[in-house]
Amino acid sequence: MKGLYLVEPVVALYAFSSFLIFPLVQQYVYRRLWQELTNTTYPNSGNTSRCAPTNISANHTNYHEMVQRQASLFSLYSELLSTIPSLIVTLLLVAYSDRGGRKITIIMPLIGSLIYTTTFLTVSFFELNIYLLIGSSFLSSLFGGLGTFLGGCFAYIADLCKDERQKTLRMAGIDMMIGLLSGIAAISTGYFLRAAGFNWPFFTSAMFLCLTLLYAIFILEETVKKAPTDGNILDESPRHSTLKHMIFGFYQIFAGAGQGTKTVLVLLLIIFTSFSFAYVGGISLVTLYELNEPLCWTEVLIGYGAALSTTVFLTSFMGVSAFTYCGVPQLVIILLGILSVTSGMVLLAFAKTTVLMFVVRLPMLLSIMPFPVLRSMMSKLISKSEQGALFACLSFMESLTNNVSSAIFNSIYAATVAWYPGFVFLLAAGLCVIPISVLGIVAVIGVDTGSENRRPEPFVSGEESHVEDENDNTPLLS
Repeated sequence: MKGLYLVEPVVALYAFSSFLIFPLVQQYVYRRLWQELTNTTYPNSGNTSRCAPTNISANHTNYHEMVQRQASLFSLYSELLSTIPSLIVTLLLVAYSDRGGRKITIIMPLIGSLIYTTTFLTVSFFELNIYLLIGSSFLSSLFGGLGTFLGGCFAYIADLCKDERQKTLRMAGIDMMIGLLSGIAAISTGYFLRAAGFNWPFFTSAMFLCLTLLYAIFILEETVKKAPTDGNILDESPRHSTLKHMIFGFYQIFAGAGQGTKTVLVLLLIIFTSFSFAYVGGISLVTLYELNEPLCWTEVLIGYGAALSTTVFLTSFMGVSAFTYCGVPQLVIILLGILSVTSGMVLLAFAKTTVLMFVVRLPMLLSIMPFPVLRSMMSKLISKSEQGALFACLSFMESLTNNVSSAIFNSIYAATVAWYPGFVFLLAAGLCVIPISVLGIVAVIGVDTGSENRRPEPFVSGEESHVEDENDNTPLLS
């Protein structure tokens, strides 16, 4: 069967199915914890706020603080239990994709997400113990996670794109697809929940994941061709050969690079991880912040807020495209994105009204720009035969950073929610000083230092050869 070299539909469908339930997960856990901890019905009040003057009482406020604390700790436990398996699988699968193909890094996380969504549907439908959801997080992490999925997608694009500008724009396009489809899903989530409850959104998400899985298996074309084995490979077991290949790939990224390349690559990686730590840590607590007093948002408002937040993917893509077209230096594009997050987080810390909560999204419209630009810059420093190893490292560091960041920020939020819920957002803004400082060092050293010292393409034997040259000009329809 003829296939397509288009990974964007997979990303789009995955984003829609994930963001259809992402705003619901914390809300579902929040409501179940409210019922269990307070022995009262969760206060649904239509379009009116649960914090209306008629609803305010000392017990009501104490309930909110208690449930907020337990909900953040629930998220903390779930993240901690799923982090290590997901990181290991990400590192191994994406690195192995240099030899075994990119599709495995896309298909496995889809299976894990389907397991996770199906478990949520089962717990919601039969009203089972919510702590089963933590077990489902662990089980789904054995198939990889978002880091594995995106790492495979970015390596897939790196195989197809030879020009750096095209690679940057197409990687930014992946982020845009996430924003467009997740925004549509987030808008519909609140109305979906109010009209049909939790079960139907979970079921719909599972159906879209099944559709995505079918596309990835039967339609998406592989970019890495598995070559036949010869006598050299037969001398070793397949497991040892694969393990040696992955270890050698990681080693070559840094050990085989010139000093200039190595320095720039490490600094770019520090910028990537430190910025991701600050951004994800702050943004992961927005829903809990909206559920807390004095906002007490309804599910519809949360859906609109999540949808507006996801527009940053589209605006960031437009920003990267416009700045790249105008010849703006890549380091300046990264700086603008970091400053966008810093200003947004500061305003978010002082947002106490619904109008202001919507307004604070505006300064963050360029917040995703640093990610595709940094990925493209690092990909340029690495030979094509090591793209999988590079994106394995990136996905590993990103997943580790995001999970650790979420765990730390959730624990800090649980400790500070009683006296100042916005403290975590000020902390996120303050941490943005780190990537800005390192960015200044890169500007002084010069990005071209890495390009000038980049090593030549290593020799790849016949049995390990990819279809790189074919894919440089491969049409979308094969």
